[in-house]
Amino acid sequence: MKKLGFLFVAIVFGTTLCIAQPQGPRNMNPEDMAKRQTEQIKEAVGLNSDQEKKVYDLNLETSKKMQAMFQENQGGDRSAMREKMTAVREEQNKKMKAILTGEQWSKYEKYLEERRSRFGGGGGGR
Repeated sequence: MKKLGFLFVAIVFGTTLCIAQPQGPRNMNPEDMAKRQTEQIKEAVGLNSDQEKKVYDLNLETSKKMQAMFQENQGGDRSAMREKMTAVREEQNKKMKAILTGEQWSKYEKYLEERRSRFGGGGGGR
């Protein structure tokens, strides 16, 4: 479970970096990010329309929180921000688990592991 939390932090950190940068054609606002993430999750776990709406709302809420954290913390303490991001991701995990069925949750965890391996293990120093 700790790995899953770390994975969420890594994903959020990576996506939030894109959001925190000046807007351009390659950067997404929270709404676009939530839509993209929801589509990926829908494909990975097979969401029904009710679940899709709930997952979108959850992703949008999380994206907005992350964007606000980055804007507030620009040039600030990274470890404190990492702790806040971890808390947001843990909250998102609890809500996501309530939305998904047991089988979907298993698929979702596999989806997150695949994303982690695809994006270099979920972190590292810059």
